[in-house]
Amino acid sequence: MPTRTHRRDTPPPKTGSSETEVLRAFLDYLRASIAVKVDGAPEPRVRTAAVPSGTNLLGLLNHLTFVERAIFLGDEVTDWQATFQAAPADSVADVVARYRETVERANEVLDGCTDLAAPVPRPQPGRPAPSVRWALAHTIEETGRHAGHADILRELVDGATGR
Repeated sequence: MPTRTHRRDTPPPKTGSSETEVLRAFLDYLRASIAVKVDGAPEPRVRTAAVPSGTNLLGLLNHLTFVERAIFLGDEVTDWQATFQAAPADSVADVVARYRETVERANEVLDGCTDLAAPVPRPQPGRPAPSVRWALAHTIEETGRHAGHADILRELVDGATGR
């Protein structure tokens, strides 16, 4: 049985009153939560499937990196299932750093978005894009869902709980 360590939970963000401020603050809160949940998780258990579906802690963060890149940076993903596995050569630090870098780049795109109803800018004109509002709501949902999975998986890996 893993030794239990407990981090203090971080409460939800206090935000301004605009819709954009609320959505961005909650997304950043969830992003930070899952990155901290994966950061420092021990090898090889961080990439070992803990459930029959094959889901593993490192794969969740790798997947969310692809989600952010597809939604906010316009990258095309041809095999979503493959995004749930980190490359064998990638360390935990590599995957966490790549996720945080992607989040920074996504935030740079979002910083230029003043209209939630407008499409997310695309580096290649003519490619379809969701509205900024939909992109934020969907990424909050996707990140929150996988952050919940990560809570359980991290506890199974080494007993760590909390954010």
